[in-house]
Amino acid sequence: MGQGNSSENHSAFASPEQLSLALAQRFAHQCFSPLELYCYTSVFRSIADKESGILYWSESTLCRFLELPDALGVGSVLFACCSTLGAFPFPSHAPAILTYEALLKVVTLLTERYAVVIKKRGRQTWLRELYRSLAVYDRAASSAKPVPQEATASEVTSSKSKGFAVDIPVEEDLDDEDDELVLAALDCMDADDVFKHGEKSSVHHSIIPTDNFLKLVELLLLIAAIDPQESLSSFTGQLSDERISELRDAANTVLASFGVENSHGVTYKTFDAVVSSCLPFLFDGLNPLFERFLFAKDFDLAKPKADGASVPTHPVIPPPKLISHPEPILREGGEILDLTLLSQLSFFIKGTNLFRRLRPLYSGNTHGFSMGSFEKQVFNWRAPSILLVSGTLLPTTPTSARERAFSDMLPPKRLANSTHDADATLTFGAYIPTQWKHTARTCFGDANTLLFQLSPTHDVFRASPSTPESAYFNKSPTHPPGLGFGTPISRQSAAHTSSSYAQPHLALGPLSLHLDDALEFGIFTHIADGGGAFSPSSLPARRNRSFQDRFEIERVEVWGCGGDEAAETQRREWAFQERETEARRRINLGTGDVDADRELLRMAGLMGGERSGGSV
Repeated sequence: MGQGNSSENHSAFASPEQLSLALAQRFAHQCFSPLELYCYTSVFRSIADKESGILYWSESTLCRFLELPDALGVGSVLFACCSTLGAFPFPSHAPAILTYEALLKVVTLLTERYAVVIKKRGRQTWLRELYRSLAVYDRAASSAKPVPQEATASEVTSSKSKGFAVDIPVEEDLDDEDDELVLAALDCMDADDVFKHGEKSSVHHSIIPTDNFLKLVELLLLIAAIDPQESLSSFTGQLSDERISELRDAANTVLASFGVENSHGVTYKTFDAVVSSCLPFLFDGLNPLFERFLFAKDFDLAKPKADGASVPTHPVIPPPKLISHPEPILREGGEILDLTLLSQLSFFIKGTNLFRRLRPLYSGNTHGFSMGSFEKQVFNWRAPSILLVSGTLLPTTPTSARERAFSDMLPPKRLANSTHDADATLTFGAYIPTQWKHTARTCFGDANTLLFQLSPTHDVFRASPSTPESAYFNKSPTHPPGLGFGTPISRQSAAHTSSSYAQPHLALGPLSLHLDDALEFGIFTHIADGGGAFSPSSLPARRNRSFQDRFEIERVEVWGCGGDEAAETQRREWAFQERETEARRRINLGTGDVDADRELLRMAGLMGGERSGGSV
């Protein structure tokens, strides 16, 4: 049977309303445990509005239950998203009133429990439906601002004429024969075919308005570290004007990835490309936020009705005892890394590797801008680490001897800067999954190494499968002197380099970040043709654009991602090295015989084997 006739066969079994209800029932039975379903039912009914015999949630009820902060103005955006997802899988019936079944589908989708039922291209389908729930379908969407109103009795009773899909009330059940009919229809329904059918008339002729998306990204930055059952109020209690400003700045940086400065919103093609490549975990915070529905608790949100009677409630089940965290999300902030930037990192590095696990290893302004200080603080860390560096663009013509010396090391600049704002703060970084080491002959790293930019545009560059080793750290005269990612190590010998009349130019990789050996200047290169250790940008606005940013380093930091165990290993290694250094210092050789001195060190266990021993 061809796909062209499948939708006609669907209608022969049941109406879209019946199929929608059947899908909610399948979600209820296959995606939730009996206890979770009971908790959801208790939460829904305890604070639902009731009009014309139908229980539903209004915008104010949803916002109050989720504890959404008024300061971000995201309530109407999230309610519109839920109202559209409530009509799943029939977008033409959106916005749906958030009845029991509709809200159950919302919880299923936003907690990503759909995989049991939606097995074909589940993640891709989910991302497309999430886009659809945020988009508007007006070609003049730049002026469209969806501000959904709370449902009223008149809306419920006349919903069919306005295009709403009214679910059957909770108290009513279909008889067994009707159940078998709609479930059979749903079983034979190709969900992907239905989504494609609706996509032609909506997804490709829609955009997410920039203002709406900005508010949602601010919320996602705020809740990135939220745990299941954790109250959002614990994140909004310190929502000062300064914090809101930080969230707004970071959200604008993320939105710059979608090219919103050149359009009035985000199209589906851009949304899919950017989220898939640079922001794969952008929406992860919605999962624990909506899991609140699955843990019944007396939230004291029941509203008195006009006659003074409250909404009848079911017995509630107290949630499991919350796990008290031994330490905060970020133990201590740095000059670059703060809570907001950490949330931005979690959009492409899994939050379980970041939150409550980062340890400060090195800071240029604290430990000194030198390769020696960097090595001492970082090299004993035996777990993944993150390097962050920020600075400002260098002028086109060097203005000091230091700038001129750095410029002389580089080939003539033929590429434009990535930004026209000469005062913009550039922030780059790298995720290094392996231990740092010296690279006199070969680079280190693996296929999980990431190079990224955090401002003024968010972008992520993944390691090429053909060149997994891409990081280097060179204190020797071999090229390139300094540290970085994506530039091949020269095979030129140190003797040849020192005898040369002129220092050769750095052969920078087509996608690379290089910091000089004084940690004073940096250079980021992006060649659109690619071909190096990292793949070029996947952003539509940058995909075919080559640029190069030469900048003066203002701050550089390294953070360890291993938690307490890795920190303890590093502490023991430091203590061991200090004991060896002190032992060498106390040995009084005094023989005048170099060979005898070396033999004495070897007998003392301070030279030979796997130990370096040092010089005498």
